[in-house]
Amino acid sequence: MCRHLGYVGPPASVGELLTRGTHSLRTQAWAPKDMRGGGTINADGFGAAWWRDGAGGAAEASRYRNADPIWTDPAVEEVLPQLVSGAVLGSIRSATVGMPIERAACAPFTDGRWAFSHNGAVPEWRKVLTAVISELDVAATRAGATRLFETARLLEAESPTDAAALWVLLRDLLRSAESGGFASSPATALRLLVAAVLRHMPTARLNLLIGDGEQLWATTVHHALSALVTDDVAILSSEPYDDDPRWQPIPDRKLVYAKPGVLSIEELTPPDDSV
Repeated sequence: MCRHLGYVGPPASVGELLTRGTHSLRTQAWAPKDMRGGGTINADGFGAAWWRDGAGGAAEASRYRNADPIWTDPAVEEVLPQLVSGAVLGSIRSATVGMPIERAACAPFTDGRWAFSHNGAVPEWRKVLTAVISELDVAATRAGATRLFETARLLEAESPTDAAALWVLLRDLLRSAESGGFASSPATALRLLVAAVLRHMPTARLNLLIGDGEQLWATTVHHALSALVTDDVAILSSEPYDDDPRWQPIPDRKLVYAKPGVLSIEELTPPDDSV
């Protein structure tokens, strides 16, 4: 489907992180080892987000995206290596049949300090996510929150794809978390969204990855993810990019939180996953 990688640690070259190791993210574009649920290569575009100080010193995500295969873009070795950041989120895309191959469909999707990537697919995503919006809006109202969602919000998606539409919903949940609203934390935002989607489409594949420049959160639903966390660095990747024995495979249906020195792996959907 797709491959992605999140990094938080000492300042590193954006381009170098995309090509790091004998099984780099770029190599995974044409030679993935653990694609599940369809697809053999990831040649429908790529992107990278990195963080810089914005107004008031708050970190903001910048990005570069291209709808062409990552191995065809000279910027990966000629431009992106000049960009250095302590946090990077990279993604390569294998488009689901019927979805457009265009720059706007390529992750990462960004908003302020947030960057997002989706490895997976949501069958019948328009129908499913419309139902999810209604469900979450009712739940937020019952919780006493102001109305969060309207079906028209899906029109704000950068591209008519499941990933771009998922980002619209998750972005609003993250904004709610920042204001102490319906979703109390980024982890809660991910739990709410994944649980709601799976209720309406149990076969959805939902490996989601978000970062804010200091921390990473991810979910595993039907796709692979590995973690390498030390005192100095935290990396979450669809596949290990080298043979470092410290890579740890993440089981299915988990919620992952990582930053340097910290790796938390919890059940994604608790026994009572009602919204």
